[in-house]
Amino acid sequence: MQCDNTKSNNNQPIANKMTKEIQFTKMHGAGNDYIYINTMKYPITDPEKKSIEWSKSHTGIGSDGLVLIGSSDKADFSMRIFNADGSEALMCGNATRCIGKYLYEYGLTTKKAITLDTLSGIKVLKLHIEEDKVSTVTVDMGIPSEIEEIIFENEKYNLVSTHVSMGNPHLVTFVDNIEALSLTEIGPYFENHQKFPNRINVEFAQVVDENVIRMRVWERGSGITQACGTGACATAVAAVVTGKAGRKSEIIMDGGSLIIEWDKQNNRIYMTGPATIVFDGIIRTEE
Repeated sequence: MQCDNTKSNNNQPIANKMTKEIQFTKMHGAGNDYIYINTMKYPITDPEKKSIEWSKSHTGIGSDGLVLIGSSDKADFSMRIFNADGSEALMCGNATRCIGKYLYEYGLTTKKAITLDTLSGIKVLKLHIEEDKVSTVTVDMGIPSEIEEIIFENEKYNLVSTHVSMGNPHLVTFVDNIEALSLTEIGPYFENHQKFPNRINVEFAQVVDENVIRMRVWERGSGITQACGTGACATAVAAVVTGKAGRKSEIIMDGGSLIIEWDKQNNRIYMTGPATIVFDGIIRTEE
């Protein structure tokens, strides 16, 4: 007896699925790690689902999410970023630096100043080259907005925080002992607070020296991450407006440090830091 795999038990045709091989690169910026795919060569369908599947550490590649590099009619290239829970993020500073390194070292461009189309606007990446490799990247992160003090009273946590938008929303709180925080408890509380119907990224920071700040982050949609570029920018802005630091500071995160400068002349934020290629690979998926 011959089996017919094109029919189901109720005699309805079954759509044939094809296995597709997709090349990816695992990269991190100060420990903030993502899966990077050149969608101009490997188009991706259902990126929300794939980000959830591929971000899992035991059954997938393992990452904070998925970054898609594409073409743009407004800039040199485009970026879309999906968190580990499948939600689409507006912006990621660490990912922009990694994209700069990827584009240059994988031969997609010879430019040392690249424009990148993101959901929070066009970002300009300045590549710093040493021995034909990208050592660090400076990103023009734009002008911070929606800066305001937010007071939480008569709640589980009584805090005075600073709201800053870097194209995505951040809540920055300065504390005396950052290591004493239970970030897995306090992070979700504020991420999902009723004040923020679209949720928010949560940063806690401690001044450790003149213009040196230690920061920990709970990212919207990803949880605890090793670093957050936009979060570092938001923390630097909050430090300036609360009188805790000057306009150029080092932000130390679990995965590494970034230099953040808030230019007084043009009001723009410039973020400088490393980008690292971890490995290349091929993942098979059914389409």
